[in-house]
Amino acid sequence: MDQSTAAAPSGHVDPFARAHLPPPELWPELLFDLPELRYPPRLNCVAELLDRHVAAGQGARPALCDEHERWTYAQLQQQVDRIAHVLRGRLGLVPGNRVLLRGANTPLMAAAILAVLKAGLIAVPTMPLLRTRELGTIIAKAQVDAVLCAASLRAELDAVPGLPPAVYFGPGADDASSLEALMAQAPAAFEACDTAADDVCLISFTSGTTGVPKGTMHFHRDVLAICDCFPRHTLRTQPSDLFIGTPQLAFTFGLGGLLLFPLRVGACAVLLEKLTPETLLQAIARHRATVCFTAPTFYRQMAPLAARYDLSSLRATVSAGEALPVATRDAWQRATGLAMIDGIGSTEMLHIFISAAGADIRPGATGKPVPGYQACILDAQGKPVGPGVVGRLAVKGPTGCRYLADPRQKDYVCDGWNLTGDAYEMDADGYFIYRSRTDDMIISAGYNIAGPEVEDALLRHPAVAECGVVGRDDEERGQVVEAHVVLRPGFDGTPALAAELQEFVKSSIAPYKYPRRVLFAPALPRTETGKLQRFRLRDAGAAT
Repeated sequence: MDQSTAAAPSGHVDPFARAHLPPPELWPELLFDLPELRYPPRLNCVAELLDRHVAAGQGARPALCDEHERWTYAQLQQQVDRIAHVLRGRLGLVPGNRVLLRGANTPLMAAAILAVLKAGLIAVPTMPLLRTRELGTIIAKAQVDAVLCAASLRAELDAVPGLPPAVYFGPGADDASSLEALMAQAPAAFEACDTAADDVCLISFTSGTTGVPKGTMHFHRDVLAICDCFPRHTLRTQPSDLFIGTPQLAFTFGLGGLLLFPLRVGACAVLLEKLTPETLLQAIARHRATVCFTAPTFYRQMAPLAARYDLSSLRATVSAGEALPVATRDAWQRATGLAMIDGIGSTEMLHIFISAAGADIRPGATGKPVPGYQACILDAQGKPVGPGVVGRLAVKGPTGCRYLADPRQKDYVCDGWNLTGDAYEMDADGYFIYRSRTDDMIISAGYNIAGPEVEDALLRHPAVAECGVVGRDDEERGQVVEAHVVLRPGFDGTPALAAELQEFVKSSIAPYKYPRRVLFAPALPRTETGKLQRFRLRDAGAAT
């Protein structure tokens, strides 16, 4: 059955979401070829992710834990249902209303997200470090009706003009009006809202690597689809798995890896706040975690510390969020014996769509399309090209881009394909190799130079802790390669070291790719999801 633009009767009373979807002719082609992706027309994703396990007699299984408590599936269901009653009863929300969520990774934050979805509302998760102006923009664009926020994060939110009704939770919340107090007065059972499979349940905003975030709209069936593709076929999740990691639940990488994926198979997740590379290693050893999700920067910092901890419980480590340097992959494998599972996903696609695991891993390549997805490389005219040609990565599958009232929809979708904004190359065996973001390819004296390749070369030098490479306009060459380098302790950013790094790159990769400018910095600008903000590097370089 073609589910691409089918409109089952909506379970929403508030028609905002369907009214603000892009016109169907601007949607990507959606694929539901796998049997597990053929969902019924009426579907509430939380009924499948949570209620199904309790109904099957698995309520005593552990579902979520932190450093202080552990909730079983039955206990999580009760917490979710009480919050759903607060939303629909105390706050008077109706299906289709939008709820902004703001909090660190905790079991209560996870329960709040699930409650919004189960109640037929639309979750609008936001990153904890967002400021008043950014929050105000999101609230206005999504026309948010209510807010659930950790009391520790309320200051920036309280300054938003015309803030919708807000309920606070966690340490610092008012005893009488806190979410916890309202939950204590609510019934412990809530029947999942009768929603359509293609009712919007999630509006996720992009992390702003280009400086202008966009709202991406996802259906109940999309939430299940990402659980039934990458984790099922590549990660091969099991009920015995214990998931751990750093990405925020407000980031779709974290929402999938630390909440949706474990719940789909009846597994457990550890949700921890404010992790560092060392405390993440400690937590893996203490909780005996089996699957870890984090970004390349964390793996690079954890590799030299790994020998201090018992990581024998780990069976899989997943890297996504930005390109995985070969040097980081190699360092992690030497330290742990684990072959990194790399993956590329996007907020528009909801989660990972190209990856590889086990014997299918090919160092230097991200992988192949995850079952359920297709991918190809397009040239500048939008035509597919064969192996060995760098072009625009194009993807299609059961999920796809639907921007919230944004003219950039036509830029992301072309002839049914989702254009992720990444420059990739496919080899003769069908592996996809990352080259750069399409707007970050450096063209110098007629040569195409991928910044991540230069970064990977620099990261192999013992003085380099982190680096970011961008193109700098140059009258003679069009552009030159400019490297922003964060040094390890004990090294000074001298002209001599800059020259040494340039020679080091020349000896590692084609000499024309070496950075003609080397700038030393105390830190690199990153989004809260850990992605490098290259546009800020370009601004910083222009000011020097």
